[in-house]
Amino acid sequence: MPLKVGTRGSRLAMAQTATVCEMLRTRGVETEIVPIGTVGDDRTGVPMHKVGGQGIFVRALDDAILAGEIDCAVHSMKDIPAKRPGGLLTCAILRRDSPADFLVHTCPLEEVKVVGTSSTRRRAQLLRSGLDVEVKELRGNVDTRLRRLNEGMYDAIVLAEAGMQRLDMDLPGTRLLPQWFVPSPNQGTIAVVSGDDPEITEPLSALDDPTTRRDVEVERAVMEEIGGGCFTPQGVYCSEGFLIAEVLSLDGTRWERIEDNGGSVLEGRMIGQKLHSIAYDLIEEARVTLGA
Repeated sequence: MPLKVGTRGSRLAMAQTATVCEMLRTRGVETEIVPIGTVGDDRTGVPMHKVGGQGIFVRALDDAILAGEIDCAVHSMKDIPAKRPGGLLTCAILRRDSPADFLVHTCPLEEVKVVGTSSTRRRAQLLRSGLDVEVKELRGNVDTRLRRLNEGMYDAIVLAEAGMQRLDMDLPGTRLLPQWFVPSPNQGTIAVVSGDDPEITEPLSALDDPTTRRDVEVERAVMEEIGGGCFTPQGVYCSEGFLIAEVLSLDGTRWERIEDNGGSVLEGRMIGQKLHSIAYDLIEEARVTLGA
């Protein structure tokens, strides 16, 4: 029987899942793609922190695995929350694609005045950047956001560069350097989650990239120690053991930042604890302001 691979139904999610299935096919594993709706896809008009935060794209797929409806699920790793149901394993983390954000715009950068994004991190970093812009709420899949840009509702929108690459999109605009626009933890990585059945986990684990796994596990350790949930503007990026982590105020006028070696989960936890301590006021301010 083919391996039933669950995914969200968006074009990007389907493309990511097709990549995983092709990798499995070359290893002699037959697959069947099973699209599953999620709360995050259904409620695009509501900010993420008001509909359940980071896990809104994941829970339905988790439930389907635990119910035996699918064998595994493909996720953008950054969508997977820190707290996970028992009985689930992250069997494979694929080699990381670009971690960077990309500002899509057709007019000159200096003429960009209204930018669309739903991310508090992206909002804060844009407001910090020196660009004279207003940042307005924008949710939806990549096609929806591009349509609203083309309709003139925004002068620019922010997309993950990895998503553009996976959809083979060559869009005009400006790449936002990860060293300054520090990405969301695990941005640019694809994860495959399953139950603990060895007949399923064994073929999936062959897709794992150890270097990427180490970096994203460090990032997740920092994220878990910072806390604050999806409402806190925070960026965490580890590349081959070098770590940049920051927490910003919602308006981008204040931030705390650490750059250090992050070669292990333990080092990540220590850095996350330190950043939580020095950025506590920013975390609490975001929580109170957004009512999270």
